This record gives sequence, structure tokens and C-alpha cells, in this order.
Amino acid sequence: MPKSIFSNEKGSVKKVITTRIKEIQDDYLADSTPWVIGYSGGKDSTVVTQLTWMAVEALPKNKRHKEVYIVTTDTMVENPVVATWVENSIDRINQQAESRDLPISAHLIKPALKDRFWVQLLGRGYPSPRRGFRWCTDRLKIRPSTNFIKSRVSKHGSVILLLGVRSSESAARAASIKKHSAKSSGKFKPHNDLKNCFVSSPIEDWSTDDVWQFLHLYPNPWKHSNQELQALYAAGSDDNECPVVVDTSTPSCGSSRFGCWVCTLVTQDKSMSAMIQNDQDKEWMTPLLKIRNELDFKTDTDRQKDRDSREFVRMNGQVSFYKNNDEELDLVRGPYTAKKRAELLIKVLSAEVQIQSQFDKEKQKQIINLIDHEELEEIRRIWIEEKKEIEDTLPEIYEKIKGKSYQGKSYRTASVLDSNNLNLLETLCGDNRREYELVRNMLVQEMNLKSKGIRRGFINELESELNKFLYVEKDEALSAGAERQDLIETIELNAVNDYEGLKV
Repeated sequence: MPKSIFSNEKGSVKKVITTRIKEIQDDYLADSTPWVIGYSGGKDSTVVTQLTWMAVEALPKNKRHKEVYIVTTDTMVENPVVATWVENSIDRINQQAESRDLPISAHLIKPALKDRFWVQLLGRGYPSPRRGFRWCTDRLKIRPSTNFIKSRVSKHGSVILLLGVRSSESAARAASIKKHSAKSSGKFKPHNDLKNCFVSSPIEDWSTDDVWQFLHLYPNPWKHSNQELQALYAAGSDDNECPVVVDTSTPSCGSSRFGCWVCTLVTQDKSMSAMIQNDQDKEWMTPLLKIRNELDFKTDTDRQKDRDSREFVRMNGQVSFYKNNDEELDLVRGPYTAKKRAELLIKVLSAEVQIQSQFDKEKQKQIINLIDHEELEEIRRIWIEEKKEIEDTLPEIYEKIKGKSYQGKSYRTASVLDSNNLNLLETLCGDNRREYELVRNMLVQEMNLKSKGIRRGFINELESELNKFLYVEKDEALSAGAERQDLIETIELNAVNDYEGLKV
């Protein structure tokens, strides 16, 4: 149990907080470098934001000389309850800051369209994230915040980033903080990756109980209830308890985890499960939990099922090999097949319909959308333009599930690629889907090049598309891999024999 920064001495909390606020004020007045606060809406970032707000507001108006940017990244797949909480908090921060004439502004930033979760998974066919293929964190969280910070560095020359990290969160976090602190003797540490960005952790020595005690004793200055925040954590804990922290012996609800509802990097989404279990009004999230669990897999059967739903070649048509647990040569699987991507889209849209049907539209101010139209159009574009899936199945899927017409871009195709001819081609190819896709893609590529009226690079473009289908059958690829492996082993053996011969 980490030691509390607050002693049992009467008035200790007020004394410590007064000192911290004075330290923050001194840092604020020391230079003209603006501050950026990484704000998630959780307890730790709320404490940092609240301390900073209290410090700046207590200064004379003429000394509030530099901007404080509060930045929240919306991954677009956040727990809807938490996302709504954060959005409301952002709105109140901006309202209260403006009414009190404070140099504080809150910004809700989102990933670029091409980087969003559903665009990657449903569009390009990326499998659900795993520890060995953690493609989501950089795209959904790091890039948006990094771009924001870079834009402020470009404007101001440098920034100071305030984070709500604490050593007591975990041994890994404590080691990370210690490592970064060792790189600089100053209060502000240089950011590892961002030039002219310096990092401060105002509450790194706080315990979880310290955090809750502060939030309980000091009202939220932008009028977003800390008691409601505590209740949110309570709802996301297994035992539905989040007691008022009165001393170090009192347990805390601070271990609750909030994040993306699709996250498969954790064993299970305990917070969402607890919310559904603890609050009947949150049972509407059950379809989300079901989709998340379907994207995850824990048994060998589930893993094999996931492998079977992915292409045996990578996106560029290349094949990679590895030796499985039985020391047999096997293929590294590529993106999800067109069939699997369509199935997943159906499940997401169906869950969206199910959730929206549970709300009284007259009373519900905000309709919960799991995937927006912009993302659907980008997914559709990828299917048609990048993957050559000219069948254009997305509007049909949407209309069937949503019960209304799909409003999107019009894609014109040559008559040779109309549905009748594609159906005929599919029939002729039988069960061999790769063979069908090869002929279809070559036709699409030829039609696209013909429509441009430019023949330069025609052969190269066709060759590039053809190279994606070097192997039509999985067994072909495995056989080629086995031959290659035998050749490598033969070369290595000969090299060893030659070396041994030289020794003699």
C-alpha cells in the first residue's frame, strides 16, 4: 500500500493542496510556454485538471498570461456511458472557462478517418488487436494527440504536457516514471518522441485513496460532479462499491478500467460487464459486450475459427510461413475475407439497431451510433477501389439491417462487370473463391485503366494485381513454402559440411 501524501494531522489535506497549488502557480508564471493537459475524464486526469484550474483561477487576471489546452482523444469506440460523460465534461469546461474569462479550452480530438477502428477492421480486414499485433493504440490514441501537440509546438515553439500518471498504479508504471525521471534532473522531462515537448506528472506520488479523498473534498470547478464520477467507477467495479475514502485502510474503487468497448487486449471487459450487472438501465450495452467477446478468442477452437476466416495471403498477395506447435510448416494468415467482413458489418449494424430501439427517441437526446456514415463510406470505398470488390454489397447490407435506403456515392461500372456477369463468373469458378477474385480483379483493373485513357504502365499495373494471386489454393502456397524450406535447409547443411571439410 503506497504511503498517502496526506498525514493524519488536522488540516493536512488543505495544507498539502495549498502547497501544490502554489507550486503549480509558480510553474505557470515561470515562462510563456503553454500547457497541454491529457484529459480522459477519469479520476487521475480530473485531479490534474482540477488542480490546474484552481491554480490559474486563483491568479490575478493580468497574470493569466498563457493558454491551457485540455485534450481528450475520442477513439470512436469508447464505452458509450463514459464517452457521454467525457463529452458533457468537455462542454462544461469550455462554458465555465469562457464565463470566468480563463485561458482554458477543452478539445475533443478524433483519429483520422483512415485510422479508425471499423475502417481498419471492416474495411481493410485487420484482425482484432492482439498483444503481438497491437495496431489500434497508435492509430486511435497516439497519432491524434501527437498531431495536436505538434500543432501547438509549431504555433508556440514548445509546450508542457501535464499527465495524470501515478507510480502507485502499477509496478510497470512506477518503473516507467523512474526511467524517464532519470533522464533529466529538472521538474519538466523531455518527451521521448516529441521535440520541444516537456512532461510533468503533478500527482505521480499520490495514492488512489489520495485521489478519491481530494475529489470528495474539493468540488469540481467546472460543475461536473465528482460524486457522479465516483458512481461511474462504482458501477464499473465487480462489487458495485466505491466507498468514500476516509483513511488509508478504506478500500477504493480506483482499479476499475474504462476504455474502448471493442478492446481485445484485456482478458475481459470487466467495467462494462459490471455496469450491465449492477445497473438495469445499462443492460442496453449487452449487444456491445457480445460483439467484443466474439472478436476475442481464448480457446484453440476459437483461434482456428478466426484463422479460417482470414486470407492465407497478406494484403499484397505475399505469403509468410511459421512452424506451429506441432513443428509443421503453416501459413501466417492475412486480413479477414470479404465474407467475414460482411458478417461483422451485419453484427455491428444489428447491434446498433437493437440498442437504438431500446430508447424513447423523444426523451433520448443523443442517438448512440456504433459506426457513422463517414466510416461506412470509407469502408465501402476500400472494398470497391482497393480490394476491387465491385459487387458493392455494403448498401444492400445496410438497407436490409437498418430498414432504410443507403445514401452514398454513386459508383459506375462497365456493363461487363454488372451483377449478371459477375454472378455467371462466380458460378463458373464454383467453390474456388480465389479464382473468381483473380478474374474479377483483373477485369476491374483493365476497365479502370481503360477509362483513364492512358496506357502507360498498363502492363505493370496488371502484373501488380496478378502478383496478389500467385497462389489460388492454400495447398499451393504450403507446397511452395515446404520446397523453399527444404532448399534453405539444404543450403545451410551444405555450408556446414563445407566448413567441416575445411577444418580437416
